[in-house]
Amino acid sequence: IDPPAGDPLRRLDPATGQRGPEDARTPYYDVVNAGKTVVAIDLKSEAGKQAFEALVRAADVVLESYRPGVLERLGFGRECLKNINPCLIHLALSGYGQTGPKRLRSGHDINYVASTGAFSASGIPERPVMVWPPAADCASALQAALAITGALVARTRTGEGVYLDVSLAESMLAWQAWGLTAASAASSGAGGAPRRGENLLNGGAASYQVYATHDARFVTLGALEAHFWANFCDAMERPDWTGRQHEPLPQTALIAEVADAIGAQPLGHWEALLGNVDCCYHAVLDYDEAARDPHTRERGLITGGEADSGTGGGIGVLFPVYVDGQPPEPRPPVNEIDAETALKRWS
Repeated sequence: IDPPAGDPLRRLDPATGQRGPEDARTPYYDVVNAGKTVVAIDLKSEAGKQAFEALVRAADVVLESYRPGVLERLGFGRECLKNINPCLIHLALSGYGQTGPKRLRSGHDINYVASTGAFSASGIPERPVMVWPPAADCASALQAALAITGALVARTRTGEGVYLDVSLAESMLAWQAWGLTAASAASSGAGGAPRRGENLLNGGAASYQVYATHDARFVTLGALEAHFWANFCDAMERPDWTGRQHEPLPQTALIAEVADAIGAQPLGHWEALLGNVDCCYHAVLDYDEAARDPHTRERGLITGGEADSGTGGGIGVLFPVYVDGQPPEPRPPVNEIDAETALKRWS
């Protein structure tokens, strides 16, 4: 359900930040909303309230993404929705949650990630680095879907609905258990606090690193286990590196030696030398290369690119689950209908 003016993403290009005409729809909107049926309802109007109530009565799930209190001011708070449909799964997705001192605070992905401590361990030593795509947006979407799925399973046993409070910030916070544990250990003198570019998984280890090639490309090495690191050292004809895998972090000297070696040859050389070595190596691909990758093409998850593809010319990625050996079904294009049609279909 969208407001009468539609979702702001309809006109937004998230790569350039430019907005299109009022009546335009970007391929980004079509990609994200493929498979959905969208109806515009004005919840401030009496007709809109009646239409929404009828849809809630027939619904399994309501997922709302207002700030705390907004849906209640519109006349559809938690208790109201429960009275309309006692079996309803109602999930409220907000920035910082329905309670607490930050509950009404504005924010976007960068702020939610900042609130969790994640930036203290992500990036280069000099400063945090933003990730793409926005991590809190994606994490909270998955968290919401997981919570709803669990609630639906529980309802088959209890017959009762439930109210779920999920936030973008806390969805990212849930991913910080390792960092919080390390910081706690450091405060008690039992370990080192996570620091950008200094720890095992964020740039401090030679065996888990991004290296630049001679032709300004990049490769990744994830040889954490001893046998992977040994295979890499053998392929590089550097047996003297093998026993240095567990030097104290950050391994500045060893990283520099490996970087010099990788930087002496272009990407093609390393693809030929390391591509088939069992050492957790992979080149850093750009988007075009990732889409053309033979493995990606064989798995068949990327779709779209043509105006009549169902994604409005955008490139979509199908639900990444094979069921009984079968790939996911294509997603139909987003379908926009009016409130009258929605009521006939679902109420």
